[in-house]
Amino acid sequence: MKKAFRTCAGLALSALIFGGAAFAGEADYTADLSAFQKGSVNAGVSVHDPSIVAEDGTYYIFGSHMAAAKSRDLRSWNLIASGYLPSNPVWGNLFEEGSHVFDYAGSADSLIPTDDRGYHVWAPDVIYNDVMGKYCMYYCTSSTWNASNLCWAVSDRVTGPYVWQGPLICSGFDKRTIEGTDVCDVVDADYARRTYLTVSGTYNYNKWPNALDPAVFFDAEHRLWMVYGSWSGGIFLLEVDPATGEVIHPEEDRENGVDPYFGRHLMGGNHKSIEGPYILYDAEAGYYYLFVSYGELRAKGGYQIRVFRSRTPDGEYTDMLGAYPDGRGLHAPYGLKLSGNYDLPSLRIKHMATGHNSAMIDADGKRYICCHTRFNNGTENHQPMVKQYLLNAEGWPCVLPYAAWGETVCENGYGAEMAVGRWYVINQGIDISARIAEPFILYFREDGTVDGDGITGAWRSEEGGYRMTVSYGDREFSGVFCAMKDNAGTDVFVFSAVGANESLWGVRYDE
Repeated sequence: MKKAFRTCAGLALSALIFGGAAFAGEADYTADLSAFQKGSVNAGVSVHDPSIVAEDGTYYIFGSHMAAAKSRDLRSWNLIASGYLPSNPVWGNLFEEGSHVFDYAGSADSLIPTDDRGYHVWAPDVIYNDVMGKYCMYYCTSSTWNASNLCWAVSDRVTGPYVWQGPLICSGFDKRTIEGTDVCDVVDADYARRTYLTVSGTYNYNKWPNALDPAVFFDAEHRLWMVYGSWSGGIFLLEVDPATGEVIHPEEDRENGVDPYFGRHLMGGNHKSIEGPYILYDAEAGYYYLFVSYGELRAKGGYQIRVFRSRTPDGEYTDMLGAYPDGRGLHAPYGLKLSGNYDLPSLRIKHMATGHNSAMIDADGKRYICCHTRFNNGTENHQPMVKQYLLNAEGWPCVLPYAAWGETVCENGYGAEMAVGRWYVINQGIDISARIAEPFILYFREDGTVDGDGITGAWRSEEGGYRMTVSYGDREFSGVFCAMKDNAGTDVFVFSAVGANESLWGVRYDE
């Protein structure tokens, strides 16, 4: 590889305006990837629904089924806990007699028992609560597709053991089991039955949440919040008392979608696929970013990452078009799609179902997104994947195509000649399906034009910076350039750009 992929320059091309065909990826110009050196990010572990946290240069991920791992480089992970065992060193007293962890849901002996007679402990999120001086873990126990219980635990160390403190929110109750929850301790019993149950006495899951997938964050004023929800009634938000770790039940405000037990409804509903919410406050951008996953939790289920943003922690959260899914009609058009199913040069196998993510801003200011990834190999095997993302000129996340490998964007910009040449490009689209985004060829020309088979357009790079745009038809994608390594360790030049809720990734090799 030439040194050009590793140097910075301030050269830029001026913006051009044009019309042209949409990038479609037809077979006429689909790239032949067989000649590329292949590589893989062998994480070494399987941690589902990974929530990432950093401490003193070490990264930790905590996931479903009581799994956890650590890493120094965000690529190779060492398992530190796994499985429903009393000896699990991260989860503390879950299986002690009289612990009451599974009173409502999550075990064969729960009020609502698990169907498979096993344990279900899912989707933990860990945060350091500097008010309490403790690490706090929020997670859920679950028995059925909507009978779940949000819980929390504390530890003096990030690696645990986390000691269970109590339940927070229950879902999936009916006229018989509602007495076994704390719902009627928070709201009047008549109100609870009238509001949360159907006329037949079952849980109104189309309107109210599944108490799964909690994620906790501090806002700009150091108030603590918990976002949660999976399918069912959508995504909800509750404030948390940082001094006690307990949720704060709000006053009812129907006009603004605030329920006194479940909190504020942010989006989703009518059992549409939306889950795994994660909110990250970015002080530099001035936004709260709400990441969610759409699709079904399997390799060919269309699982994917979407993002919305808001100026305030409690919303409203909107996408690039200023909208969000309210539970009515199709939800695929809503939310910037950051990652789905795709193939790229150097991948040994196509990546599938890249979803249920967490995010973080590291001590050096780099932004990372962490999710689990399945593969197009006929199995449901998965592993964690961490990628760096950058913000475009409008403050929207642009995920770099390959797993993080220590790359650092050149703040002073790249020479325009680095972008000139043949690019392997994929468009993530906005669909929720098993479709795999396949690469096609585009050429960035020295005069700022773009062409491919049936495509004409233009590109430009920011003067003295790393941001760029590429346009076609009536759409413009705004993004970033970066020099990095592909999965085989080859130096490449990449772009990641977003527009109209779609993500466009490009990879260029020196020729």
